[in-house]
Amino acid sequence: MQRKAFKAALVLVTASALVGGAAVTANSEPSEQYRNDQGHEGWYGGGNDIRNVIYMVGDGMGRTHVTAGRDRFYGAAGRLNMERLPVVGQVATYAVEKGSDKPALVTDSASSATAWSSGVKTYNAALGVDSYEKRVATLMEQAKAAGFATGNVSTAEITDATPAGQFSHVLLRGCQGPVYSDAACLPKNADGTYEAKPSDTTLITPVAEQIARNGTADVILGGGLARFEPDDQKALKDRGYQVLGSFGDAALPAQSAASQKVATKAELDAVRGGKVIGLFNRGNLTVEAAKAALPAGAPEKAEPTLSDLTTKAIDLLGKRNRKGFFLQVEGAQIDKRSHANDAAQTLGEIKAFDDAVAKAVEFAKRDGHTLVIVTADHECAGFNIIEKGSFTNAEAAAPPVNVDGGNTANNSTPSRSGGNTKDATRSTGIVNGAGSKDAKNFAPATFRTPDDPAGVVDGSPEASLWLTYLSGNHTGADVPLFAFGPGSQRYAASQDNTELYGKMYRSLFNRSPR
Repeated sequence: MQRKAFKAALVLVTASALVGGAAVTANSEPSEQYRNDQGHEGWYGGGNDIRNVIYMVGDGMGRTHVTAGRDRFYGAAGRLNMERLPVVGQVATYAVEKGSDKPALVTDSASSATAWSSGVKTYNAALGVDSYEKRVATLMEQAKAAGFATGNVSTAEITDATPAGQFSHVLLRGCQGPVYSDAACLPKNADGTYEAKPSDTTLITPVAEQIARNGTADVILGGGLARFEPDDQKALKDRGYQVLGSFGDAALPAQSAASQKVATKAELDAVRGGKVIGLFNRGNLTVEAAKAALPAGAPEKAEPTLSDLTTKAIDLLGKRNRKGFFLQVEGAQIDKRSHANDAAQTLGEIKAFDDAVAKAVEFAKRDGHTLVIVTADHECAGFNIIEKGSFTNAEAAAPPVNVDGGNTANNSTPSRSGGNTKDATRSTGIVNGAGSKDAKNFAPATFRTPDDPAGVVDGSPEASLWLTYLSGNHTGADVPLFAFGPGSQRYAASQDNTELYGKMYRSLFNRSPR
């Protein structure tokens, strides 16, 4: 089997460096009990020690994603589970340009993950390093070194940017594995050549190799089996992990779907304790809408839901020790299906993520010592709810009129005295209805809601929820935050994503990070 280039050079951060040698104790604050408008009870300020922190990321989930999910599944007067939490805030998400502190107003998932996991701004595509390529410690590493149990759960490949941000350090997020390449792992210079390899070769060690050898997370659940190889499985077993499924045949030069065996929900259900890694797809996990449409017996049916993964991770981490745990959970497909401008699958993934939020909050209510934070890394695609029967600029032959006949001082440049009419070639019908066979169609997708009369169906003009996208990429909009449990009042603010690191650090360690 071909050896990977940097396994032997993997550098681990020592426990003393991670926690600074300081004693770590649970954080307790004065009690301030609440009852919100739905009648739920909990703690703003505490009264109980904070022993566990569950950080939940709806990747790509902007404020409109939340509103659309609410309208779709609960109606205009309803609430998602995350919206029922008593503390609400918002988070700014910008990154910085490489080698500087100059803001890059639209972040990617890697720089955003580095911001909340390490408290530093970095360039897009960087994980666990600052904008000058200097390695920075992560909250999960620090929690693990201080004796907390740790977990990382995602519906994406576990080597993807959001989960990888807690337990790896690479110059480029594409350096996932299974093999090393300069193209995937080294940034380019202005002349197109690759940067020199850094002295810290961890920074160009594929994420899968780092995960398999650094022991940062006790419970690792997600996708991405194709990123790993048999020697990674051996490394994990040597560290005491139960490895669900199989990473492949060491006699083969490369692994395939035939040589590797994905983990299944049944295998996960059978786990009773200890450290575990379960990878349930060779790529990202299957979106719930597609999985539901598959016939019985399809292999994707054996994948657990995000709620399943969250529940199991909490159960396993709660058994690890009495000190507490830090768990990160990502609903990754909200972002990936927003990039694809697939509103139906996006809505389904919002619901799946929100169902997982409910599981985390149920535990927190029983436990009394658990802080739950629900937020996003960025907004994706400019998801919008438009008026029923209306249309977007993307469907129009010309943008809206911008001339004010009542006051010429209000006119805009360039002047448009006419416009805002549909272009029949760009708006050929509802994209999940009459226009579904037209790949060039910019019309909205429509969905029934609980407020609609019986007989109204998705894809019809009568459906009340009309959804559109601005682009296929991220936006720079602030994202919502919801929180529950002791210490949650700290998050009732307009805050930067780097501040989340400091607040979670204080919750776990009862002091500010140095």
